[in-house]
Amino acid sequence: MTDEPCIFCNPDRGDILFADDLWYARADKYPVAEGHILLIPFRHAPTFFDLSDDEKASFFGFVERARAWLDDRYAPDGFNIGANVGEAAGQAVMHCHVHMIPRRHGDGDEDGWRGGMRRTIPQGDYRDHM
Repeated sequence: MTDEPCIFCNPDRGDILFADDLWYARADKYPVAEGHILLIPFRHAPTFFDLSDDEKASFFGFVERARAWLDDRYAPDGFNIGANVGEAAGQAVMHCHVHMIPRRHGDGDEDGWRGGMRRTIPQGDYRDHM
């Protein structure tokens, strides 16, 4: 447990790309693809499963807004949408955030394997563990 303030609880208004009453979007500071953004609830909820009913109900509408925003700016061929829940799953900031990653044909094709969520992880070949 850390005593440091949560970096997502009080976002710098200059970092917010767009928002509604419950959610905001910002650029990921460590993007895995051009246009990689985070969808974050304003209220501190440690994980996706800790969201309120209202936050959950409004989430997919906010994803649609994010899709339109990304389509307009980056015209991707597809998207990865995902949340890391808990340290064991790679969650580094214990404030719910959902990654929305624009993808393009050919992403991750270097070794003949198509894209997908697992291809956003650069280390190792997860297929060795299937």
